[in-house]
Amino acid sequence: MGTTTIADVVVSKIAGVAAREVAGVHAIGGGAARAFGAFRERIPGGSTNYSQGVNVEVGQTEAAVDVELVAEYGVAIADVAESVRRNVATSIGRMTGLKVIEVNVTVSDVWLPEDDDETSSDDQAQESRVQ
Repeated sequence: MGTTTIADVVVSKIAGVAAREVAGVHAIGGGAARAFGAFRERIPGGSTNYSQGVNVEVGQTEAAVDVELVAEYGVAIADVAESVRRNVATSIGRMTGLKVIEVNVTVSDVWLPEDDDETSSDDQAQESRVQ
């Protein structure tokens, strides 16, 4: 009756959303990717790139996924990584019918609550100079 082809970007978006849903995941992507993503979101009409920090290889019946993330401080990183693997594989399998043969998780950083505090004070200092 025909064939169904699923683009890599579809699988990477599914994986990105699934990884973000896991408790203990602060952000997806490395430092440069997150900085570019934050810049992109600030542009009027810009949107979130759900594929950021996710690489996929998609075949006819199988998929392999690599996810880079930032974990929240205090969580059990091994447990977060296992939850990401499970959620990504389940979501891709349910939505596409592809068999996920592997989900590789790279934790590139740990987010500390004071990281946002420093950013906020830096932003305030920059804003006052602009006035």
